[in-house]
Amino acid sequence: MTGKPDTAAAAAAAAPSPARRRRVPVWLWIAGPLAVAGFFGWEWMQASRQVGTDNAYVKAERILIAPQVGGRVVEVAVGQNQPVKRGDLLFRIDTRPLEIALAQNEALLAHMANSASASRAKASGAGTSIRAARETLAWAQRDLQRMRQLAGQQLVSRKMLDDARHAVAEARTDLADAVASENEATASLSGDAATPTEDLPDYRAATAMVAKARLDLEHAQVRAPVDGIVGTHDLQAGEFLAVGQTAMPLVATGRQWIEANFKETELTRMKVGQPATVEIDSYPGVKWQAHVASIAPASGAEFSVLPAQNATGNWIKIVQRIPVRLEIDGTGRDDAPVLRAGMSARVRVDLRGEASSTAAAAAVSHAQPAAGQH
Repeated sequence: MTGKPDTAAAAAAAAPSPARRRRVPVWLWIAGPLAVAGFFGWEWMQASRQVGTDNAYVKAERILIAPQVGGRVVEVAVGQNQPVKRGDLLFRIDTRPLEIALAQNEALLAHMANSASASRAKASGAGTSIRAARETLAWAQRDLQRMRQLAGQQLVSRKMLDDARHAVAEARTDLADAVASENEATASLSGDAATPTEDLPDYRAATAMVAKARLDLEHAQVRAPVDGIVGTHDLQAGEFLAVGQTAMPLVATGRQWIEANFKETELTRMKVGQPATVEIDSYPGVKWQAHVASIAPASGAEFSVLPAQNATGNWIKIVQRIPVRLEIDGTGRDDAPVLRAGMSARVRVDLRGEASSTAAAAAVSHAQPAAGQH
């Protein structure tokens, strides 16, 4: 009877006691909230120093190639997506009509030179005729004077006096005709027979027409204006192109930039020249250094074909986006990945402090031509 309780007590003493619950150190209770607060504080500080957007895209100059003379295409020298250098032949237009026009204008130029020579000869002949007419008039006037004296003495008939008067009138008419011929000849020579042929208006007009015909002949060969890549086109030999008709697009490769569309509330501290970081979705992990080159004067909605009319109907306030142009720094290195127009990008602009003088100067130099081109 007494052995069973002893056995139970011994078993209870031999069984391990439950482990005591461990207490969390006090410093961890303090450090945890501080770490969370520090993290969110750091994020807030970074957000106040930088603004970013993923509404950004790579841009490049896009040139629509069009002929300056109309005609039938006889040769297409490039295909789609083909790189070209400045001055490379893109396509060629039939030159035979242009050659005919050049020959016609050259013939007209030669005709104007001959006309100038003929006018000079006419002016010279008119001068000789004027001198002869003046001599004839002087002789007729002296003869008339003698006839009047003889008629006063009744030594000649009245008919002879009338013949002398008629001779004077005829000599005056011949002199007037010679003077008119000289004036007509000199008028075609700009009023002076000594005017060089190259300075005559008709000759200069013919020279300009010859120059234009030669320029049109040169424009029959359409060449690349810049280095770039030919876009999608379906131009074929045999097609007829009018003046200014788009034949193919050309995307320039020499200069590219980023167009980032920031919210209007993010532009409060943004300035031209501030540094930025760009990441392209096609190249994860690769970053480009850039700077703010210019900020658009209006939102994209203002440049649309049908801008919003907020004064009509119901109105809902929507935060607008302003295009910002970012110039990429250091794209000339050989190992730089290829950027293509239209690629999506992510941009972060550093808003701390003023823009550096170097970046600001570069931004101004880039922004000035950009304002006239875009």
